[in-house]
Parts: sequence; C-alpha cells; structure tokens
Amino acid sequence: MTGTDSNDERRPAGELEAAVMATLWAADGPLTPGQVQSDLARGLARTTVTTILTRLHEKGVVRRDRQGRGFAYFPVQDAPGLTARRMHTELDRDDDRESVLARFVAQLTPHDEQLLRQLLEGEDS
Repeated sequence: MTGTDSNDERRPAGELEAAVMATLWAADGPLTPGQVQSDLARGLARTTVTTILTRLHEKGVVRRDRQGRGFAYFPVQDAPGLTARRMHTELDRDDDRESVLARFVAQLTPHDEQLLRQLLEGEDS
C-alpha cells in the first residue's frame, strides 16, 4: 500500500465512485485512469483509480474504449439515471416490493408525492 492513498482507502467505496463519476461527467470526452487521477487531485494512486473504473465498468455504469495499451472511460448515464439505477438495485434486494414501495411513498415529502403523481399520470399521455 502506498502512503498516498491510505486515507482514501478508508473512505466508503461509494464516495470514491461518486468522485470518479463526477469527473467523468464533467469531461468533454473519455478519460484514461491517469487523467481521472489528475483531475481528482486527491492523492489517489493510479491503481486505485483504475480499480474504481474497472468496478464501474463491471457494474455497467461506464463504458470503455481501447486507447493505446489501456482504456479510456466514459459514463453511460447521467447523475439522475445513475440514482434511478441505484434505487432499482435496492428495490430488487427485497422480496416484498409492495411493502418497500409503500414505505418509500409514505416517506415522500408532499411536493415529491405530487411530482410522482404527475409523472405517473403523464405516462399515459
């Protein structure tokens, strides 16, 4: 383990993934792990960034194109799309979807509940 990324290894993987995704979303095109590492400016080792990008690729969150001996990565979804994907993943973890959805809706703010109703009603139009 290198001294440059020991503090970051204790951070939740989701936090590092979110930082990498934010970097990819802000980019004009695909980025190599070295470019992501440079843009993050967090003292992460390139191997750590490569591992995060590989995991994101395995999850289907980013795609990659061959660039030289390595890869350049780019997001396949925007931030709202990724959040929706996470919500579906969590929903799929429970066998009682009806209860999960009922509790989710019960905990919505009145504004969010109205927005959800509008979205559901607008689906038919």
